[in-house]
Amino acid sequence: MKNDIDTKTLLNVYEQIQKHGEQTEKGKLYQGLYAYSDIDGYTVFIEGSGVLLRFGFHNTYHLDYQSDKNKEDFMNKVLSIAHQD
Repeated sequence: MKNDIDTKTLLNVYEQIQKHGEQTEKGKLYQGLYAYSDIDGYTVFIEGSGVLLRFGFHNTYHLDYQSDKNKEDFMNKVLSIAHQD
């Protein structure tokens, strides 16, 4: 999946999870989504509902998921967080 989500929206959601989330071993958890980054901070991850989103260099991202239902649930959570501000 490419270019279905505005990259500014993804970064906003990542920041909202970091700001409002509860710290866990995996990363910050907020409204069913985890947000964390790799050691150097160049790649950020948002994970939940059976989906892993990797967002990295040159504002590119990739979604890994098993079913369209997982993707739909994940996107609903992402958009819900994005519209909170």
